[in-house]
Amino acid sequence: QVQLVESGGGLVQAGGSLRLSCAASGIDVGLVAMGWYRQTPGNQREFVAAISSRGVKYVDSAKGRFTVSRNNADKMVYLQMNSLQPEDTAVYYCNSLNWVTLRPRNDYWGQGTQVTVSS
Repeated sequence: QVQLVESGGGLVQAGGSLRLSCAASGIDVGLVAMGWYRQTPGNQREFVAAISSRGVKYVDSAKGRFTVSRNNADKMVYLQMNSLQPEDTAVYYCNSLNWVTLRPRNDYWGQGTQVTVSS
């Protein structure tokens, strides 16, 4: 059974940094593409970053500020977020995804972790 547990969110001032973590069970993070999504109230989840054996991908707004990484042995996926801006405020989720479409591969979502950036 797939289980995803996100952590590391919080309240930070604009320009600050946070490191999000995703603990995955039931998924081999070293074999599948893993990604981060975020969601704001009233909106659909949007893609933020992805990592696979083929490399990394980012939404344009995250390029140069966010870094996605993973630890295969620990089944962990991370998102280092620097130079945070108020528009980064959202609930962040991780999931496995399709490398081409960047859509999640399954409907198993964790509780997410709230990131709030104050101006």
